Amino acid sequence: MNKILDVRTLSTWYEEGTRRPVFGKKGRRQILKDVSFDIREGEILGLVGESGCGKSTLSKAILGFIPDYTGEIIHYSKRPQMVFQDPASSLNPSKKVGWILEEPLRIYGKYDRAERKRRVAQMLEQVGLDDQYLNRYPSELSGGQRQRVGIGAALIVRPRLIIADEPVSGLDVTIQAQIIDLLLDLKEQWGLSYLFISHDLNVVYQLCDRVMIMKDGEIIETGEVRELFENPKEPYTRELLAASEGE
Repeated sequence: MNKILDVRTLSTWYEEGTRRPVFGKKGRRQILKDVSFDIREGEILGLVGESGCGKSTLSKAILGFIPDYTGEIIHYSKRPQMVFQDPASSLNPSKKVGWILEEPLRIYGKYDRAERKRRVAQMLEQVGLDDQYLNRYPSELSGGQRQRVGIGAALIVRPRLIIADEPVSGLDVTIQAQIIDLLLDLKEQWGLSYLFISHDLNVVYQLCDRVMIMKDGEIIETGEVRELFENPKEPYTRELLAASEGE
């Protein structure tokens, strides 16, 4: 399969005592340490690790929010888009759903108003909502409905790679299953690839093709999901799997 993203020996630092990225300065702490991996077309690559291990920093670097780094981040398509863990905080609370979905197209600047409206209506249907939601505010939606809007806002500019950062962690089990099914359906319809970040190993096992285990800013193990779950090589991976089984 062709690659959609290639990350080679990526390292990043933060200034001690802050979360501000720096480069080439004293008093810095390394966050990512020679991280290398690729994502292939049509693949769902899982990323698992404890809080603070560097998962969010990796996402920001891929999205271009950390300009100072060493190594290479090679995109084989336009920039990926992000689906956030908490759509309540990522969606503008003062704007209605129609505006939220249309805004990326306005920024893109390629389409006239009529075409933007058509694409918004089409996207709303794609994520399983009808046009009655266009005039609702995020606060008037359930958690699952807000996440559907967040997915639509990410997809409306037609990226080929989506970074999904704990997209179902705040939802109950039934809604989680619905959002996972939606992500899989959209992947097939649109030919998407995902970097799927999660602490829930059961979700990763259901959804992902391959999985990376991150610890202290390093990728310590990577493999096909079934193989890694059944035959983990690293003690830390075994600890994560054992903890997941005990939950």
